[in-house]
Order: sequence, then structure tokens, then C-alpha cells
Amino acid sequence: MKRERELRMRTKKLTGIDNIYLSFMSAPGMLLILVFSYFPMYGLIVAFKKYSFDKGILGSPWAGFSNFEFFFSSESFWPVIRNTLLLNLGSIVATTIASVVMALLLYEVTRSLLIKIYQTTLFFPFFLSWVVVSFASYAFLSENLGIFNSLLERFGFDAVGWYSERQYWPIILILASVWKNVGYGTLIYYACLISIDKEYFEAAQIDGASRIRTVWFISLPFLFPVLTILTLLSIGRIFYSDFGLFYFLPMQSGMLMSATDVIDTYAYRTLRILGDFGMSSAVNFIQSVLGLVVIFLANYAARKIDKDSALF
Repeated sequence: MKRERELRMRTKKLTGIDNIYLSFMSAPGMLLILVFSYFPMYGLIVAFKKYSFDKGILGSPWAGFSNFEFFFSSESFWPVIRNTLLLNLGSIVATTIASVVMALLLYEVTRSLLIKIYQTTLFFPFFLSWVVVSFASYAFLSENLGIFNSLLERFGFDAVGWYSERQYWPIILILASVWKNVGYGTLIYYACLISIDKEYFEAAQIDGASRIRTVWFISLPFLFPVLTILTLLSIGRIFYSDFGLFYFLPMQSGMLMSATDVIDTYAYRTLRILGDFGMSSAVNFIQSVLGLVVIFLANYAARKIDKDSALF
């Protein structure tokens, strides 16, 4: 009874003046969201207008749904949607698997110095710009002077036109995405693993459980809630591609466009080449709506499997 009374008093206190201080603490974050997420929504009307620089947003004539109709009826619509979905889905699956495996392997390392070295090595690519990575990859993939083609010719194989043959690029893009993002996911999953009570592993060792069974029945169940949340967040952005990856890494090769063009690069090219703000805004608006639908569907599926793992 005493504990329940203290809990009620604490809850009552938090609903009073203390909430003002908590609100002040959250004010910078809320202001950031308002400025960069909600205020720009005013520009959504550009998608429904035939935008003109001299007339501005409000003065430009309304175009109705013509910008959307142009995108839906264009030949690029299905290839762009297909590339966005499949390449991002492949990156999510491959990065998640690689991150979990690397976290499990890192958890087996006992020396603190080696752990720091491995963590730094894995996380370092996350800070590299895709511009730098694109020029480094060109040194490997160049048709005439590339390292890969030099090795192929040395072993008697024909050189490969990496920047002219599109069939290789879905794998290249997914591997590049995994290489850059695996360190971030590894650190999150590793933090979850080190928070698990050691008594679980000691009990499994006493019972004679193998490493594989220990991972399957102890490590993975504890990782599952975090794994679900991160996967849902990734699926919610499945229509939002890493622009640098898809724009800079293929070196903007026109012969690779059918395999590497995604919604983000398509919208950018529409704005840069055609100068059509309405069309570009319509593409990004469709991207946002599709992302919202996907996150609701993914959350609904997660709630059906495990209510505690759903975001809302």
C-alpha cells in the first residue's frame, strides 16, 4: 500500500509543474522537427501547380493532377519504383543479417583493445562521403586501368565493362550499402547483447548448450525487440534511397540508368535537367505517401506477430 501511494504521488507530481520543465527540455527537439519537418509541408502545393519563378508559389497557376499523371504515365515509372523497392529491400535484409552476425561475433571477443579496434574499423565507413567512395571504387572498376580488370586479365579472363553492363550493379549497390551501414547496426545490436544478464549464458553453459543453441535460444530472443523496431523504421523508409549511393557510385552512367535509377535520383534529374519544380515535387509527394502506407502495413504485421514489438 505504501509503495502504491508513493507511485500515485509521483505520478501526480509529474502531471503538475514538473511537466513544464520537461517540456522546456524537449523544446529544442520539437523546434527542430517543426522547422525542418512541418513548416516545409507548405511547399506541397507546388506538386499541384505549374510553378513559375517570377510568379512564386502562390501566384503560379494550378495544374491539378497533371504532374502526377505525367509521372504515372511515363516509361520510367515502373522501373524507378521497381529499383527503389528491390534495391532498398535487398540492402535492408543484407545489412540486418550482416549487423546481427557481426554483433554476435564481436560479443565473443573478450579483449577490450580488440573490441575497440573492430568497432572503429566497422564504423569508419559510415562517415565516408559517397563522393570519395565513388572515386575509390572507380580505381577498382575502371575498364582500362581498374584493379579488378587487371586481375581478371592476369588470370586469363576478359575485362568487364563495369560502368556499361548493368547486370552487375544491383549486387554492387547492395554490397556497398552493407559495407557503409553494417557498423552502425552492429554497435546497436552489440549494445543489446552486453546488456543481457550473464547468468543466462552461464546457465546454458552448465546445461551443456552449444554456441549455436545459446545464440538461438538466448541471444536472438533478446535481440528480437530491437531488431523489429529497427526493421520497421528501415521499412518505413524503403521508398527513400541513399541518394549518394545511387547517384555518385555508378558515376551517373546513362547505360546503367535502368538498373540504378531510383525515386530520389529521378526527382533530382527532373529538377536539374527539366527545371520542373511541380513534377519533381509530385514525385517526392508520391514517395512520402507510399512510405506512410508501407510503415502502417509493416507495423500492422508486427502487431499481429508480437504486440510489444510494434511501434504504435
